[in-house]
Amino acid sequence: MQKTILLVDDEPHVLRILRLALEKENYRVMTAYNGELALEILEEYFPDILISDIDMPRMNGKELCRQIDERFPKRNFLIIILTSRAERDHREWASSIPNLEFHEKPVSIRNLKLTLENFFTANTLQNDTTADG
Repeated sequence: MQKTILLVDDEPHVLRILRLALEKENYRVMTAYNGELALEILEEYFPDILISDIDMPRMNGKELCRQIDERFPKRNFLIIILTSRAERDHREWASSIPNLEFHEKPVSIRNLKLTLENFFTANTLQNDTTADG
């Protein structure tokens, strides 16, 4: 079954580059230009992974993650935050949000694909173990 990724970024060229790279790997890709649009999509459909920028207008990635954690406490999809900010305090807000990772910009497509593969492999193994038990 094809895995779905929701990309959230206000920069069209970033969305285009990531979409093309992920579609080439046979992922289904949905996009949103800010956190508000992403939440609208999440009301209808949960992706397997959400990849979001932090600095966006209308609703930034930090607020998006807070809203997701509040509205969907039982979500099981991975959130990957893309950021150029490496400061420790910039990331501390995320410590209470489960299943969240940071990737630094400029994002390495190779590292991002590896993260996705590892996540899906771990989930497959976990599901197989759960089904057997």
